[in-house]
Amino acid sequence: MLLGSYQLLLNDPATFLRLTVLALFALLTAVTIHEFSHSLIASSLGDNTSRRLGRLTLNPLKHLDPSGTLMLLVVGFGWGKPVPVNHHHLRGPLGMTLVAAAGPLSNLALAFLVAIPIKLGLLGWSGPTLGRATYVLTGGFREALSDIAGMVILFNLLLAVFNLIPLAPLDGSKVVGGLIPQSMAAGYAKFERYSPLILLGIILGDYLLGWGLLWRTIGPIVGFLTSAATGY
Repeated sequence: MLLGSYQLLLNDPATFLRLTVLALFALLTAVTIHEFSHSLIASSLGDNTSRRLGRLTLNPLKHLDPSGTLMLLVVGFGWGKPVPVNHHHLRGPLGMTLVAAAGPLSNLALAFLVAIPIKLGLLGWSGPTLGRATYVLTGGFREALSDIAGMVILFNLLLAVFNLIPLAPLDGSKVVGGLIPQSMAAGYAKFERYSPLILLGIILGDYLLGWGLLWRTIGPIVGFLTSAATGY
């Protein structure tokens, strides 16, 4: 993401600005649909907490978490402002699991939906890579739509896959917590208390020590899903 394009800022500020605007648009789209979907499913299952707090909305300003937004924009993974959910109000034994899964699944659905014109050959595809940054939003209308679609697909897939990692506070931890046998629930709850520290340690290790563990984990999955969505 933009962390890898600081040289572009020095050498070609205009291109860096175009890339930043495009990335921000894709980021806002991905985070908004993700958190809105959490709120929508929670409300449909009986918990109106997020609706009362104004989170059942497509207004992106209601869903942005400053640190998570910065992480997603700069390094390629992050999170939105958590949607408050009272699990006691949810109907069904899998209520919390469904609410948690709704965010990542909505990002996957949006990515595949936006990719339809690319798969049908109506829009081009070259991937929203930094190597192509010089040409972002410099072509005609069709090329601009291709650039926008490519970035929206990328950010939605990144947000979906990253959030399915089973470490709190990510959605994957709640999905797993709702699916494991009751006999394992107490042990998993103890693990969840420490998993935010594990996640933080992995992030710091990746970007301070160069482990690259997160990208080696989610990168191939994002690449597979991108190919499946676009046909490239």
